Amino acid sequence: MTDTLFTPLTLRETEVRNRIMVSPMCQYSSTDGFADDWHLVHLGSRAVGGAGIVMSEATAVSPEGRITPNDLGIWSDDHVEKLRQITSFVSSMGSTPAIQLAHAGRKASKTRPWEGSEPVAPEDGGWTTVAPSDLPWPYEGEAPPTRKLSTDGIAGVVDDFRAAAERALDAGFEIAEIHAAHGYLLHEFLSPVTNRRDDEYGGSFENRTRLVREVTEAVREVWPDDKPVFVRISATDWLDDRESWDVEQSARLAADLDDLGVDLVDVSSGGIHPDQRIPNTGPGYQIPFAEVVREETDAMVGAVGGIRTARHADEVVRNGRADLAIVGREHLYDPYFGLHAADELDADAEWPPQYQRAVPRR
Repeated sequence: MTDTLFTPLTLRETEVRNRIMVSPMCQYSSTDGFADDWHLVHLGSRAVGGAGIVMSEATAVSPEGRITPNDLGIWSDDHVEKLRQITSFVSSMGSTPAIQLAHAGRKASKTRPWEGSEPVAPEDGGWTTVAPSDLPWPYEGEAPPTRKLSTDGIAGVVDDFRAAAERALDAGFEIAEIHAAHGYLLHEFLSPVTNRRDDEYGGSFENRTRLVREVTEAVREVWPDDKPVFVRISATDWLDDRESWDVEQSARLAADLDDLGVDLVDVSSGGIHPDQRIPNTGPGYQIPFAEVVREETDAMVGAVGGIRTARHADEVVRNGRADLAIVGREHLYDPYFGLHAADELDADAEWPPQYQRAVPRR
C-alpha cells in the first residue's frame, strides 16, 4: 500500500502516529538555557494539535553553543526537570517528543532576530565564538574574533554532544537529532567555505565529515538501540561560484550516517554564508534535495521547506519524495495543523476529548 501523511511511521521500536513533524524552530525565550512555561505551551500545543513528532528548537550542548544568550540549553543536569515536564505532556497527547542537539559555532553570541542579530560582546553577556578556522561570521560591520578549535577543543565538542544526549534521554525524549546544518558548527566543518584546516579535520571529504561522524557515533553510543537518531543537514550552501558543500556530498554523507546507525536524514539547506543565493523559496523548494539524498541511502529522509498545506505534505509522502513531512512556519500559524490536515484529507486523527465538540462532522 502507498504510504500517506497519516500512515504511522516505525523508527526502530518507536511508532510515530503520522508523518508530520514540527520543525525545530528557535524561540529565543530562555534564561541561562532553561525551558519555561513558554516552551511547555509552545511544544505542548503542537502535540495537542496532532503532530506525529514534536521537535524542540536547537538546544545548545554548551553555553558557547547558543546562537543567542536566550537559547534553550541542555549542558547542565539542572536543565532536565522542566524538559521532562514537557516531554511527559507531549507523550500524553500521543506525539513523539524529539530534541535537536546543537552548537552554533561562529554564528553564536548574537542578539535575537527581532533585536537585529548583531554580535554580543563578552562584556555585554556574549562570548568568543569557535569554529573550524578563525574565520568569523561576515557581519556588515566589524566582526568580533572567532577562535579556531584545537583538536582538544574538538574532542570537547564531541563530549558535550554525548553528555547532552544522555541528559535528553533522562528528560524523556524519544528521538535525538544532531544539528549539522544552517551554518552552525558541524556544518562549518563540512563546508570548504568555512573549513580551512590542514589537519585530520580539514581538506578532504573524509576529513571534513570526521566531526559529524564522531558526534554521531558518540550520540548513538549513549542513545538506546530501540530509539531513533536523526541528523539535520544543509544539502547545499547555495554558493555555486565557489568551492562549497553541495547535494552530491550530502548524499555521500547520508550513506555514511546510515552506516553509523542514523535512522533519518532531515534535509534542509543553506546558512553557511550571507552571500548565498537561493533562486526560489516557494513551496517545496528544498524537497528535490531530499529526493536525491533518499536515492543514495537506506535511511529514511525528511523533507522541509515551504510545506504549508495538508495536500502538499501528503503529496510529499504519497509520491515517495520523503518519508516525513517537516512543517515549520505553518505550525507557528496553526498549532493544530495535524488535526486540520486529517480533516481536510478525510483521515482519522485522535482529537483530545476536551476538543471533540468542535470536530467537523463529515
